[in-house]
Amino acid sequence: MITNTGGRRPPIQMIDSEADALASLAIAAEGRLPQASELLLKEIARATVRKAGQVATNVVTMNATVHFVDKANDRCHVYQLVYPKEADISAGRISILTPVGAGLIGLREGQSILWPDRDGRERTLEIVKVTPP
Repeated sequence: MITNTGGRRPPIQMIDSEADALASLAIAAEGRLPQASELLLKEIARATVRKAGQVATNVVTMNATVHFVDKANDRCHVYQLVYPKEADISAGRISILTPVGAGLIGLREGQSILWPDRDGRERTLEIVKVTPP
């Protein structure tokens, strides 16, 4: 298992076209959603950006379905990571412009990350399974 050690975040990958679209989205949302926007921009900046065919199928990309465990309460969650207009938490679709959504992008199965929630408390999110779109 790859974990977040020493305060460092695990390596992540993003698809080039998604990284560009997400950067534009995050910049446009800075005034409305400053925390999620900042978190997402930082993740994009540190990601290894690749062409779509070069990103493994076990990496969280847009529209992928992610099974992850919130280690704060050991609850397993299953969400599809989507753009804000498609988000519907009751239908299992979480926006990339939420703190959790921004934390999931680019991680792969077996990785975990120490990540702030909406209240600023840090939680460990562990990726269990990724189903590509």
